[in-house]
Amino acid sequence: MGLLSIIRKIKRKEKEMRILMTTIVLKINGEDTGVISPTLGFNIKTIKYHKYSLNIWDIGGQKTIRSYWRNYFEQTDGLVWVVDSSDIRRLDDCRAELHNLLKEERLAGASLLVLNLEAMDGSRHWQIVGCSAHTGEGLLQGFDWLVQDIASRIYVLE
Repeated sequence: MGLLSIIRKIKRKEKEMRILMTTIVLKINGEDTGVISPTLGFNIKTIKYHKYSLNIWDIGGQKTIRSYWRNYFEQTDGLVWVVDSSDIRRLDDCRAELHNLLKEERLAGASLLVLNLEAMDGSRHWQIVGCSAHTGEGLLQGFDWLVQDIASRIYVLE
């Protein structure tokens, strides 16, 4: 039995999911989002969400640290891509970064939740949800979809 098989069995037993996302994790975890500062490096939070344990890797999105993103791709079940739709000047950059990210082989099976962006091709599971990191509006709807989509792929035999 290979290491990957062992890891999958452990994840199934403990109902764990690994999700990459940005600072929006604060709102989901009930923390103050009044003053949001950019994530430098990464933060890890584990939260219980329904019957699942979500290991959320909050990775910074600044251009200077994007080259380090690939260090966090291994064993990722879901990716939450957050777009600041009020920052029109950065939308093209955001779209280009997302498309580059989706070419990564280690993310090929990950579910993708896009918060505030237009639709993309049908080669992966994806959902778009409008939300607010400040008020929390739409976050639970998005997470409900993400967790159920990951569960339907990972825990298919239950």
